[in-house]
Amino acid sequence: MSQQRDVVITEVALRDGSHAIAHQYTVEQVTSVAKALDEANVPFIEVSHGDGLAGSSLQYGLSRTNEMELIEAAVSVCQNSKVGVLLLPGIGTIKDLNKAAQLGVGMARIATHVTEADVSAQHIARSKELGLTTVGFLMMSHMAPVQKLVEQAKLMESYGADTVYVVDSAGALLPHQVKERISALKQSLSVNIGFHAHNNLSLAMANTLVAMEEGATWIDGSVRCLGAGAGNTQTEVLIAVLDRMGIQTGIDLYQMMDLAEEIVAPILTTPQEITRDGLVLGYAGVYSSFLLHAQRAAKKFGLDSRDILVELGKRKVVGGQEDMIVDVASEIAKKTNKVASL
Repeated sequence: MSQQRDVVITEVALRDGSHAIAHQYTVEQVTSVAKALDEANVPFIEVSHGDGLAGSSLQYGLSRTNEMELIEAAVSVCQNSKVGVLLLPGIGTIKDLNKAAQLGVGMARIATHVTEADVSAQHIARSKELGLTTVGFLMMSHMAPVQKLVEQAKLMESYGADTVYVVDSAGALLPHQVKERISALKQSLSVNIGFHAHNNLSLAMANTLVAMEEGATWIDGSVRCLGAGAGNTQTEVLIAVLDRMGIQTGIDLYQMMDLAEEIVAPILTTPQEITRDGLVLGYAGVYSSFLLHAQRAAKKFGLDSRDILVELGKRKVVGGQEDMIVDVASEIAKKTNKVASL
């Protein structure tokens, strides 16, 4: 198996995919997926609640299994891969990061909204102290102009991040916007540049390739497209495309195909595809993890979930404001009822 890697792939189905199955991963599922990813020689496997360490809550959705048990299970079966975790300061704490490190994780990705990188300083510093590969993760990158993104990325670099990611959390970026952002970071930073895509506008693969053309060398994917909203760049498809392009990932394509077909597909409650709500997430520029919350609110108030998502987009609601989903649904329902009663 080739060990050469022109790009470094991080597999996120065991973190981002947690959103798609309402955070119901079992130890057995995580063990089987992580073991297969390790055997396929995937360098990094992210495991945690979809909203990162300590994300299990009424606000973000309760996990079926304590995430530390899931992390420990993944670490126990990985010989080649490093297990990583996501941490959003304010949701997860230094204490959570320390505990994950004790369990043997090798990477921490510190995630903030694209304009709030300053809250990541302590967590990035602690990750470096723990000897972890440390990544700054700028979510909802479509919501900031390029210069603001560069400013925030440079903050993460100054705190010690080894890599800084442009994160298209809503799947809203168009190819030329990805090009502008990655190119600007490449010119301004000396650390690695990463890109995390979502497929709401069916652009995850195209945007990923554009990001690589502009200098991104750390790329995220999710096997079988298992991620929030419409999912991420589909890892096994990405490996095949890069192989055709002569770009080495060091990952075994056939083993990824088998994993997707035989282990991950049965986990999915419904096939991962671009549904009308998934499309609206990208169209409106709304955080992908809002999908299930909006669908539940729509059912509760008898609304079209698309109306809720579009309104959330107009209000530029960001991650951490999940409680706004019910408020917005309630407001729309009241307006609808008033109109109906006239």
